[in-house]
Amino acid sequence: MPTKRGFVLGKFMPPHAGHVSLCRAAESMADELTILVCSLPSDPIRGEQRTKWMEELFPDSRVVGMCRDVPQYPEDSEQFWPIWQAIVQEFHPEPIDLVFAGEEYGHTLAAKVGGKFIPILREEGAESAGIAGLSGTMVRDDPAKHWRFLPFPVRRDWVKVVALHGVESVGKSTLSAQLAKRLSTIWVEEHGRAYCETHGVDLAPHDLEVIAAGQQATIDAAREWSGPTVISDTDWLMTSAWSEMLFGQKLADQDYPLADLYLYLPPDLPWIDDGTRFFAAHAERSRFDEICREVLQQHDVKFVTLDAPPDARLEQAIEAISSL
Repeated sequence: MPTKRGFVLGKFMPPHAGHVSLCRAAESMADELTILVCSLPSDPIRGEQRTKWMEELFPDSRVVGMCRDVPQYPEDSEQFWPIWQAIVQEFHPEPIDLVFAGEEYGHTLAAKVGGKFIPILREEGAESAGIAGLSGTMVRDDPAKHWRFLPFPVRRDWVKVVALHGVESVGKSTLSAQLAKRLSTIWVEEHGRAYCETHGVDLAPHDLEVIAAGQQATIDAAREWSGPTVISDTDWLMTSAWSEMLFGQKLADQDYPLADLYLYLPPDLPWIDDGTRFFAAHAERSRFDEICREVLQQHDVKFVTLDAPPDARLEQAIEAISSL
């Protein structure tokens, strides 16, 4: 039997459950599928990013990206269809047998390129239509509301990481757990604590490198299971502050991402010895606090100081996170 060549065209800004369902159906009905990811230079999500997402989602299809300032609707230009016919011919020079789309334009497009229109998840323009009613605009306007409709590659890259920062015994772990419960997400515990409880507190510089790597690896793993926000008790910047406090030098700049927001907790709670803490003296604690603030400033990160009374810190933190 002759090869059935299928074609899908879209913005996928971002890919969501409707897009994924359409393309999976197209893959099952066509022997070869080409997915053309179209973008404008001014789009709010870069075309290169969307193309990478689609390549990851559909490794068995031919995914190609096209970024050009061309008319988006027939009313934009009398040359709309000739322009798009030429684009399709450029990116899919082979004959097209099946054109898959969830919008009515697919019928006209199929006629223009010589294929048969296969309507999949035809859009009804209403949320009551389920995934057929999804749109990229709806998802971009409220990612949290539509989180369950986003495929893993998009969720992974859209998760906002909030890291708590500050010296020992300021309530980072307690607040992390409270935030995770309030935001219906998960929180990443401090890897350094587990490391010290396992191997002891007689640390060498190499141990700090291992702790930083373990913290980042745990944050990365949590992205798959969190909601739009993942809370981390700490991150590698805090480990770098520990390195300077213990050994007189920060960690060498690591190839780790920075958190989207840091919540800095000042040292205004009593120091409590839990077996893994070091600096009880006021002078040491003050010096450690200076280092913690310096490392945030040196990396030019976004941070908010939680200076409210302890019983009001949760609400102050929630307000800061809402800015993301």
